[in-house]
Amino acid sequence: MNPTPTPQADSSPPTPQRQAGPACQLVVEQSTVPRQMTAPADERYTPKPSATAGAPADPLDHPDPLRAADSAGTENLLRCWVRETALPGPDGPTLRVPLPASGTALLVPVLYWSATGSHRFGPPALEGAPEGAPPADAVTVAALLGREAGRDEGADMVARVADSVRRTAGFIDERRRSPNAPAEADLFLTAEQSLLLGHPLHPTPKSREGLSDAESRLYSPESHGSFPLHWMAVDRSVLATDSAWTDGGRPVPATELVAAHAEGLRLPDRTAPLPLHPWQARELTHRPEVAALLDAGLLHDLGPHGGRWHPTSSVRTVHRPGARVMLKLSLGVRITNSRRENLRKELHRGVEVHRLLRSGLATQWHAVHPGFDIVRDPAWLAVDGPDGTPVQGLDVMLRHNPFGPHDDAVCIAALTAPRPWPDRMGVHSRLAEVVLSLAAVTGRTVGAVAAEWFLRYLDRVVRPVLWLDGQAGVALEAHQQNTLVLLDRAGWPVGGRYRDNQGYYFRESHRAALERRLPGIGSVSDTFVSDAVTDERFAYYLGINHVFGLIGAFGAQHLADERVLIAAFRRFLGSAAALGSPLPAHLLDNPQLRCKANLLTRMHGLDELVGPVDTQSVYVTMANPLCD
Repeated sequence: MNPTPTPQADSSPPTPQRQAGPACQLVVEQSTVPRQMTAPADERYTPKPSATAGAPADPLDHPDPLRAADSAGTENLLRCWVRETALPGPDGPTLRVPLPASGTALLVPVLYWSATGSHRFGPPALEGAPEGAPPADAVTVAALLGREAGRDEGADMVARVADSVRRTAGFIDERRRSPNAPAEADLFLTAEQSLLLGHPLHPTPKSREGLSDAESRLYSPESHGSFPLHWMAVDRSVLATDSAWTDGGRPVPATELVAAHAEGLRLPDRTAPLPLHPWQARELTHRPEVAALLDAGLLHDLGPHGGRWHPTSSVRTVHRPGARVMLKLSLGVRITNSRRENLRKELHRGVEVHRLLRSGLATQWHAVHPGFDIVRDPAWLAVDGPDGTPVQGLDVMLRHNPFGPHDDAVCIAALTAPRPWPDRMGVHSRLAEVVLSLAAVTGRTVGAVAAEWFLRYLDRVVRPVLWLDGQAGVALEAHQQNTLVLLDRAGWPVGGRYRDNQGYYFRESHRAALERRLPGIGSVSDTFVSDAVTDERFAYYLGINHVFGLIGAFGAQHLADERVLIAAFRRFLGSAAALGSPLPAHLLDNPQLRCKANLLTRMHGLDELVGPVDTQSVYVTMANPLCD
């Protein structure tokens, strides 16, 4: 890993070498799979792989970037609607989506029907449309579904679908013309900037309300954007900060960490440097509370300065290869469902979790799972008004950068994401590239390699997350963008990382034990959650979004039979029950699961960073594929 000093000696275990272990010992050859693993989970229509002779071309490969982007947007809407309304699967090659509010229906070609929800669809047609009529585009589908839901926010969602599709088309066009990563990019940044289509079960994954086209190119990871930071000087009388960062046992203030990137700035007396996103810095000057600080001389605008930073997949977190920190900046742009400005409780939470792990918990965790850790968020800077009230938007979280130039750390969303641009191997995702390469090197079938890769992944990435929940009562919001897998040179998973100072659930049932570890824990971070809500959210983020999504990617990309991987996941959960987490039993025993509904959440106009954790999003009930 990166040889630069870490926040704490026990915070970044070294990347392990390829190991022999339980996950490596179960090798599933498709031709020898036991009958109980291959019996159909259901008898609904499952088309042949699109690579089969005579099958339709993948809509994402359309030479017109706008057509490819529109296909991606339409598929997202349909996948969401199928899941969130429990629409039954088709009996043949066409899915009929009833639209009674409009007196019609959508007839959708099914390219692949997934047991876990990762369906692939062709362009839909309106029932009864004249022969030769163009298919319904994403905006039309969004308007029709909004009418069915009867939501007043439908017009806003349609506009954001249009924005998402338009921006996606631009990203596809740019990437097709310039597919290679920038020369300065390390492996981590290359992976972070590869996620062109975004969340496959979100209606507006690339909508960025508030960014102009020129700003989008500059600030978007999909465009290989980069920019210098905008700096302000903050009078120390209104500076708010905390740091648990240490360097060889020496405490390191947050001001010292950012000062390394502010060399050459002329700071007024009694001030500290504060880095901001350039878009945010411009927008903040229109806020009365910030204008008052500027007028009072408590805040000084110093302008852009220093080297260029690169946006990662979250857009607002920026990375500079070789730097010891990443910066999680406030950005008041609405991305997916929320305006991405740091909340003070989240800044406290990042430092608190670092201190909790440093209390001895990390040592226990790494003793049994040396390849997994949390990417730490151990310091922050912010601004309070003269009355002590936090001034939102003027803040930065300092994240430890544990990734060296040769660390192949890939978030699962980027690993599984389709790549709608030419590839010399004709491969449509990093996951497919890895599996096909391993199959070629080992001489084994693609299905067998995929099954072993998945089993190793469960052991090296999912099992440590369950351990932390079971042993410490800390559940992680481990969805596919927040979870990274570490790959060895061959492409096998050897470890993982979790990142996100927002996404922690401290179980109420473990409050006393956590309090003993870290007195006062949760008092300002607002992180304790009832066990019932924790179970629901943990099951969604780790079970449905993460593992089911990974299984679905294997299936939709024709790398493995989903039924084989579902059976393997069942067996894994049975063995993982001993870790003490309630999640394995929850997933195994409940025929229905509560699932976040991104389309309905968007239609309700909810901002997922606002309000109590149990009401921030719309949740629906879905059938559990583990119980089929």
